[in-house]
Amino acid sequence: MHEVSEMEVFLTYLKVFAVGGALCALGQLLINKTEMSSARILVTFMLLGLVLEAAGVFGYMKDFAAAGVTVPITGFGSSLAKGAIKGAKEGGVLGAVAGGLKAAAPGISAVILFGFLFSLVFRSHSKKT
Repeated sequence: MHEVSEMEVFLTYLKVFAVGGALCALGQLLINKTEMSSARILVTFMLLGLVLEAAGVFGYMKDFAAAGVTVPITGFGSSLAKGAIKGAKEGGVLGAVAGGLKAAAPGISAVILFGFLFSLVFRSHSKKT
């Protein structure tokens, strides 16, 4: 079994932090320097993941930065594209739609489950200005 050195672990964390941080910094720049709404920025990042997956680049980024690129919403876009591409190969246009939905289902299910659990624990309230 290959033993992982402390330096390898440190470098892995450094790459994850650098790439994830760069994505977050890009998001913050879009918030500060443009008139884009938060929703449009999220969709932009999702489409970025989708385009990178379709172009075949996302896999290389994932190999390099792991969670730094998959945890942000770019990873969701990549999953959607991967499922749609696989579905299209198996079943044409309808397969692309079904494949994308099938690939995105675990993430959407987790969001629904955790949203429900948090709603049981915490109370929502209006933000006071």
